[in-house]
Amino acid sequence: MKYMDEFRDPTTAKKLVEEIKRLAPIARGQRDMPLQIMEFCGGHTHTLFKYGIESMLPAEIEMVHGPGCPVCVLPMARVDDCVAIAEQPGVIFTTFGDAMRVPGTRKSLLQAKAEGCDVRMVYSPMDALALARKQPEREVVFFALGFETTMPSTALTLLQAYREGLQNFSLFCNHITTPATMRAILTDPDLRLDGFLAPGHVSMVIGAHPYDFVTRDYHKPLVITGFEPLDILQALWMLVKQFAEGRCEVENQYARIVPEAGNVAGLKAIAEVYETREHSEFRGLGNIGDAGIQIREAYAAYDAEKKFKLQATASTHDPEHLKCADVLRGVMKPWECPAFAKTCNPQNPLGALMVSPEGSCAAYYAYGKLAKRS
Repeated sequence: MKYMDEFRDPTTAKKLVEEIKRLAPIARGQRDMPLQIMEFCGGHTHTLFKYGIESMLPAEIEMVHGPGCPVCVLPMARVDDCVAIAEQPGVIFTTFGDAMRVPGTRKSLLQAKAEGCDVRMVYSPMDALALARKQPEREVVFFALGFETTMPSTALTLLQAYREGLQNFSLFCNHITTPATMRAILTDPDLRLDGFLAPGHVSMVIGAHPYDFVTRDYHKPLVITGFEPLDILQALWMLVKQFAEGRCEVENQYARIVPEAGNVAGLKAIAEVYETREHSEFRGLGNIGDAGIQIREAYAAYDAEKKFKLQATASTHDPEHLKCADVLRGVMKPWECPAFAKTCNPQNPLGALMVSPEGSCAAYYAYGKLAKRS
């Protein structure tokens, strides 16, 4: 395939749906419940709804929506830290746009900007580095947020700042590792998952082998997939085929992009700059060991946590009436939250799942899935 419309071809989609429907009863076997398949990434969730894929699936398959994106699992305490840095005199705080409106306990970065803080949306950490070059009298901080997809770019930006000897640039590191987050989901007693659709963009960096533990230790098949409708449908067909044939493997549907060994240069930069934190708190998932990332001591001069001497923040939780944690973990659908589409909506987001364009609440709202359909 060469063109985008080939990945959205309705004739091919129909054939895949028919094959999934043929295999699904065999795959489910004698169990009463449908197969529970989690799409880990919010990009997959949006594709499912935008193209009506979920409504095409047979009753034997139920999609369970996973964490979505790093913004969705960002705890309010870390937003509070962002605001605290932005409020420092002389600081230019830079971030990707989807983090601007995530609420903290006091305010969001967008509210801090409205109150006079110099908070700027950028498209790349290199944009932040360019600001640091142009304004050497200001401290420029970039909010390094994301799964492994964005880790190489922030690591390489830090290395460039180090080579140039820039002293007024730093990263506020909130990167997250996908495999450790998956492990936390798999050990959640409230979830009964049967298989995974794994994110293609993350896998482009880390490759296929970091997922081996999912099949080896938890006996759940997993398929790495892209983000077009035919990508998702082919990946679901591959998963259902594994169930029907009694197999449990890591398969790579997105082989046109994802090499088995990942991006060697990107992984090298990540290993040089970052190391795992012993424990990190995530919204809805609690404290997870080895999931969070921090900057190595060799580059401590570029670590905003150390430069601004941030104190360890106590755990914070969403207001009780918000069910962000349960939706994020896949144990509740967005429309089951009493605030969904009422007090919490894209114009007035109360939780990160409605703020982020990859959040499941944002997807349900955008594509009209506001209540359970019979």
